[in-house]
Amino acid sequence: MANGSNGNPAPEGVPQDGPQLTCLAQYIKDFSFENPNAPRSLGPLQTQPAINVQINVNANPLSETDVEVAVTLEGKAETNGTVLYNFELTFAGVFRLLNIPRETGQQIIMVDCPHLLFPFAREIIASAVGNSGFPPLLLGPINFFALFQQRVAETAGQQPPVTPAAN
Repeated sequence: MANGSNGNPAPEGVPQDGPQLTCLAQYIKDFSFENPNAPRSLGPLQTQPAINVQINVNANPLSETDVEVAVTLEGKAETNGTVLYNFELTFAGVFRLLNIPRETGQQIIMVDCPHLLFPFAREIIASAVGNSGFPPLLLGPINFFALFQQRVAETAGQQPPVTPAAN
């Protein structure tokens, strides 16, 4: 049995140099919640509030193998022109990518890493909204692959075409 990088034997069937994605840390980087019209806004509502949530994913390289990935969720609930609540959460994680081909690394960073972070961000938002006197806001699943494809398509239109290197 081969030894792992930490000196312990590698599990059977797991190559030492296989691709690895490890979450080293996860944390709230920034969080703001406003309930500007309480307690007036906490009474029975005549109409369902309009809830708008925007999501963004950013990555910041920390070293050759480590990257910070941040999921930012901004949301607002309004009814009849009155803001019930609004929030902004940036939930981040530090991920280590080892033995991952460069051509797939960006997709892993922008799809798989936020996919791992999202359930925790979702819980923070649900708890904050619930603790503010409103029913918890349960965000549905996010298709991070579609967001990644959209971002790639947007940046592809802004970058010059790639030309082969001269030999």
